[in-house]
Amino acid sequence: MPYLAAAVVLLGVLCLLNLLLVIGVLRRLRAQSVQTGVAAGAPSALGPRSSIGEFTAVTTDGELVSAATLTGVVGFFSSGCEPCHRLLPSFVEHARKLGRENVLAVFGGDDEAAVRALTAVARVVVADRDGGAVARAFQNTWTPMLYLIGDDHRIIAVGARMEELPLPDRYDRAAGKGRR
Repeated sequence: MPYLAAAVVLLGVLCLLNLLLVIGVLRRLRAQSVQTGVAAGAPSALGPRSSIGEFTAVTTDGELVSAATLTGVVGFFSSGCEPCHRLLPSFVEHARKLGRENVLAVFGGDDEAAVRALTAVARVVVADRDGGAVARAFQNTWTPMLYLIGDDHRIIAVGARMEELPLPDRYDRAAGKGRR
């Protein structure tokens, strides 16, 4: 009986120690995401103030886009991704406010309805055609992934949800109300 009580106490102490270690790791990850500006859990090699690699791609409308022509929001989506489909309505709503010239969507897969919805409000590159070059330039391997690009063509913010990007200022500038 005394061995059983000792084993239970030892197991309880080990569980408590494990819980404290997990909390410490989570706090460190959260602090790192705040420090770098990359949302927690967002697997992106490029963070704020990073330069985008060189690329050229052709949109579904035949427009040529490159790193030198990008400002605004860039979103990466794929057809088999449920979180991507949940993000699309919010992305489309924000894209409408920002203006088509300030939004680039890179779409992987063959979901014609989603590509049509995006094309109405954004420049769209289909990954099978040139989107792979865009993903390589951003070092992006995850969907959904969003980047806010500044006028200097550097990344301002990275996230997996629209709420993670500081967009109200961009709306004002797109409408000509903010500073340049």
